[in-house]
Amino acid sequence: MIKHSTFKPAWWLPNGHWQTVYPALFRRTAPEILRQRQRLQLDDGDFIDLDFYGKSHQPLVLMLHGLAGNSHSGYILGLQSHLNQQGWSSVVMNYRGCSGEVNRLARAYHAGESDDLQHVFSYLQQRYPDRQLAVVGFSLGGNILLKWLGEGRTINGLSAAVAVSVPLQLDACATRLDTGFSRLYREYLLVDLKRYMQDKYTGLISLGLALEAEKIMALGDLRKIHSFWEYDDQVVAKLHGFANVEAYYQQASARQYLHAIQHPCLIVQAADDPFMTAAVIPSADELSPSIEFELSEHGGHVGFIAGHVPGCPEYWLEQRISAFLRCHLPAG
Repeated sequence: MIKHSTFKPAWWLPNGHWQTVYPALFRRTAPEILRQRQRLQLDDGDFIDLDFYGKSHQPLVLMLHGLAGNSHSGYILGLQSHLNQQGWSSVVMNYRGCSGEVNRLARAYHAGESDDLQHVFSYLQQRYPDRQLAVVGFSLGGNILLKWLGEGRTINGLSAAVAVSVPLQLDACATRLDTGFSRLYREYLLVDLKRYMQDKYTGLISLGLALEAEKIMALGDLRKIHSFWEYDDQVVAKLHGFANVEAYYQQASARQYLHAIQHPCLIVQAADDPFMTAAVIPSADELSPSIEFELSEHGGHVGFIAGHVPGCPEYWLEQRISAFLRCHLPAG
């Protein structure tokens, strides 16, 4: 089912670009919340860092950040603080190499990396068998979440899921970022990703993991990359076993999995998201009966900022996420 969202944007943030840029530049994140970090060792010798917040007896919400994000991203900290006020605890999954410490392998993360999510979710199930679980994913994290839900895995113990500003069709989104003002987002993200790979190479060398570092060196000169098509072909596809960028986009895009999702799931998208086009929005017959798809005319990319007073934003997204979770996840 596709329905129109109730979101009304702040009049002083009238379009998708302002909705996207404002929280990234001006959001005053919640005071540094006291979280507990736990390192989860993986079967391939790598690790994932998890950041927990809240009381141990409460239902637990697993959170997935977006591209070039981590557990310190403003939208993550804001939602963790909000969920705590609502009676839920939360844990952020920092993807490989995103927690502030270089991971041990050349491989990193990508929009279709659902195996790591499965590993983390299974771990949480085993560690907290009596706690109800939900998952919230933003942007790239939302794509990972929806793909995971629709792949036909046996997922026991999941009460609900929420995905926000999801690049459901990766090729269309990569092309969109090559046009107009959206090229500024592309440049910002590519600079960050290139720095991430350079830091990874330096870190692997310092750890004495020369063979893994050589895999990054073999990718070639990343300075020549100027689009996501190029980056995903030269870096992501090669490091993660895809034949090429086309194969990566085809296999990793979550849109093809929507019909198979069986758990209660809310998807929140904005028509003016500068990372996407109308072609990314699925039709109603592509959605399973378990999905509530809310499309807003405005909201930008992980924005959805309301409020009548300039400079006093109201982060509507947090209210909408908690309202949906409340229907499926009791407060602690």
